[in-house]
Amino acid sequence: MTLWLNAGIIFTLLAIVVILIKWGNVVCIGVTPVRLFTFIAILFTSGLDVGLIMFPLTEFAGYENIKANPEYAFTNPMAIEFGYWGFLIWGFYFLTCFYFCVVEPKVKFFEIPLVKFINNVVIIGTCAFTAFLLLSNLPWYLPAIGDGESIIPTFYFIVFAAICFSVYSSTDIKYVRLLSISTTWLFIALIALMWAGAFLGSDSHVAAFTHNLEMIGSYFGNLDDFVLPLNKYHEFYLFWWFAWSIMIGQFTSRFVGGLKTYQVLGAMLIFPSIPIAVWFSVIYQYHEAGIATAGLKNFAMAFVGVVFVINSLDSLIRLYTDNLNMTVKRLGKFKYIVLNVVTLSLLTLLFKLEFLQIQWVGALVIGLFFSCAIFIAYSKPKTVNNIDSSPKDNEIDFTKIDSAN
Repeated sequence: MTLWLNAGIIFTLLAIVVILIKWGNVVCIGVTPVRLFTFIAILFTSGLDVGLIMFPLTEFAGYENIKANPEYAFTNPMAIEFGYWGFLIWGFYFLTCFYFCVVEPKVKFFEIPLVKFINNVVIIGTCAFTAFLLLSNLPWYLPAIGDGESIIPTFYFIVFAAICFSVYSSTDIKYVRLLSISTTWLFIALIALMWAGAFLGSDSHVAAFTHNLEMIGSYFGNLDDFVLPLNKYHEFYLFWWFAWSIMIGQFTSRFVGGLKTYQVLGAMLIFPSIPIAVWFSVIYQYHEAGIATAGLKNFAMAFVGVVFVINSLDSLIRLYTDNLNMTVKRLGKFKYIVLNVVTLSLLTLLFKLEFLQIQWVGALVIGLFFSCAIFIAYSKPKTVNNIDSSPKDNEIDFTKIDSAN
């Protein structure tokens, strides 16, 4: 699996270089273009899930323990955490976003029946994994409800309610956009709340926040160390990013609103990384200073985590139902909701029983990457070589965009 993952990473980075050289100045326009802020909000909230909120506080101690994990000795815990979530790995999303915006309309690789089937298996499986992550982390963030370790019926109900809400939200694209923007502001509000708790108390110093941000700079000084997996846990993260990449690219490619290719790459690498860096700098202080998060703060993190799950799921549900022609228009709203709720609930339980693993999904996505490249090289080399723009049908009318937003 490690060799397969390494091959996938190297292929991805080389493909990005080729795209920048050949199509760096091509204007990218999706089928439903939006303004930059809306695009970034959709990208950020769809491209991340509950793990961003719930994982870091459980991970900092492990990254500090270089006796048990000597592979982390080259840098600090903040840089490690950022390396697992920020900057370079968003290039995975750029590759697929560009491909589905500019190349796929000409190539139509994902219209091949077997490829379409595998693609939708990936999307549905990753949706279920996202719900499973929420389920498995709720005991830690809401210990007042249970014993802090066991998954009780209340937590199953919360996850089930999140799935139901996501499915309903996916019934109309306007809900998806609204939820993306709302979630972005909600996350900013959470950062403000946690920042105040960490740096405005009598025992805290605002200078610590700046120091924490500076620690992230070590990531950029050691960027080459984060390209290939550091250990099995890093492998898990990288497979997870691959699993998400193909479907996030499909979804976000719809909303690119006239940016040049190099600008899309810059937007994807930089804009999501800024709030991630700020968030980690805030919650690292809770770990470093031993500040308790019990009560309101835990509830707020859990609530935002649930909203992140809803926001991610509704985007992906919308994607695979469109791909499979399981739309509200075709099935009716009631059948659409029941079918998706039952499917995702059952698959979530399969992840809970460890019958499925996200690494398998990520490995499958890498296989799709290689298959697509081979298909292009064998069947569509001239077609791809002649691409010089987004599809001509994708025109921008910012008057309509503003009214839609």
